[in-house]
Amino acid sequence: MSVESFVRDVPKAELHLHIEGTLEPELMFELSGRNEVSLPYPDVDAVRRAYVFDNLQSFLDIYYAGCAVLVTEQDFYDLTSAYLRLAAGQGVRHAEIFFDPQTHTERGVSFETVVTGIHRALEDGRASVGISSRLIMCFLRHLSAEAAMETLEQAGPFVSWISAVGLDSSESGNPPSKFEAVYRQAREMGLLAVAHAGEEGPPSYIWEALDLLGVRRIDHGVRCLEDDRLVARLASEQVPLTVCPLSNVKLRVFPSLREHNLPLLLDRGLLVTINSDDPPYFGGYVEENFRGVVETFGLGVGDVAQLARNSFVASFLDDSAKARHLATIDAALAAEG
Repeated sequence: MSVESFVRDVPKAELHLHIEGTLEPELMFELSGRNEVSLPYPDVDAVRRAYVFDNLQSFLDIYYAGCAVLVTEQDFYDLTSAYLRLAAGQGVRHAEIFFDPQTHTERGVSFETVVTGIHRALEDGRASVGISSRLIMCFLRHLSAEAAMETLEQAGPFVSWISAVGLDSSESGNPPSKFEAVYRQAREMGLLAVAHAGEEGPPSYIWEALDLLGVRRIDHGVRCLEDDRLVARLASEQVPLTVCPLSNVKLRVFPSLREHNLPLLLDRGLLVTINSDDPPYFGGYVEENFRGVVETFGLGVGDVAQLARNSFVASFLDDSAKARHLATIDAALAAEG
């Protein structure tokens, strides 16, 4: 089997995926018509041409505009189901999915509508395409901590459907410390924690996420290499980094994939995983991200297997489920000789 086939077929967990960010232009226009929501683009090609970003904020402006077509429970079901079908064909066997309720509640769509549609699709996806899942509720960091706390309260009746809380949106100027009280309350509700940190923000944001928010893993985290003491801690504690290579290039965190620091992260002993972030916007799903780093850095089957192993080790699955997936990866690697 070629490395390319191994990339596609080896079991993987995807741990950094914004479900609203999987909205393909075709579905965007379908939902626009269904819900009579006008779009600032005449057709699908115009949407794709607009996917040129100077930074995180320029992406978010288009991202939030696209979310306006998501109105009904069925919309969120269809969105989530479409991702699961595609991901299953790329070897994803477990997905830990972010959703942004504030993006929708701020425009009059109820929390219940959002979470019920996504949850129902995740439950059906387990049976139909064989993907297990966890749901992570993110707070929009450009909004206030009070707004985040209100969202956490809205989640109360649905907390059994949610595994963890996260932190996303505009990183610059919005440190994790802003949400310390919200995360404390989330822990008291039995929720785990992750946070975006060290993408546009400095290494100090990673320290805050670890020490003030009590996160179990860091989303992105690529700027950790600017702080040797932080790298030593991340390596020693094996804190996972959910790295999104194509996203990092598209948002100008790195000028090109060749200049991405993924090899250095791996060389420093960090628990790195490969993920797609917002795939239609950034040029690829998880398989395309794997292919990109394989081709750019000359990774072999063993390297791909290790990254796949990392994805399950870093997941919120229980130990027995992790062991089953790791055994499958080991068997696939052994079959390669």
